[in-house]
Amino acid sequence: MQIDRICSVVYFEGALRKAMHWLKYRGRTALADPLGGLMAEYWAQHPMQFDVIVPVPLHADRLRKRGYNQAALLARQMARRVGLMEEEQTLVRQRSTSRQVDLNAKQRKQNVRDAFHCSGDGLAGKQILLIDDVCTTGATLEACAIALLAGGARNVQALTLARAR
Repeated sequence: MQIDRICSVVYFEGALRKAMHWLKYRGRTALADPLGGLMAEYWAQHPMQFDVIVPVPLHADRLRKRGYNQAALLARQMARRVGLMEEEQTLVRQRSTSRQVDLNAKQRKQNVRDAFHCSGDGLAGKQILLIDDVCTTGATLEACAIALLAGGARNVQALTLARAR
C-alpha cells in the first residue's frame, strides 16, 4: 500500500451512521461542524504528523448534483479546529466513478484506479492528511494516495470519521 496509515474515529453504525447519511444524502451540512469536531478530537488524542489536510474530492458532476463535498466539509471543520491548512484544489477526481456502496472489494479497487490526479505541485514535499467520511476497503484512499505521491507529496496518512466493520 502507498498510504502510510488509515485511522477512523468510530465504526459506521448506530446514530453516527444515521447522522452521516443525513450529512451526505439529505443536505444537513450543519452536521459537518460536530462531526468534524469529533475528527479533531480524535487527532488531538492520537496525533499524526502532517502539513496539510486534503479531502477526498468528488467528481465535478457529482459535486454539481449534490451541491457540496461532505469530505471537504469535514476537512474544513477539522482544519479550523487544529489550526492547519486545508487544500481542496490540487487533488482532483479526473473521471466519474460508480458509487462504491454497491461494489465488492475488488470492484472498488478497479472502480477508482487512476480516477485521481494532482494538478500542479502545490503539495510537493508535504505530509498529507487525507480526509474522508467512511472507509470500507480503503480503495478510494489508496487511489488518492497514489495520485498524491505521484504529485510529489512526501507521505500520506488518512483519517476518516467512520470505518465499516
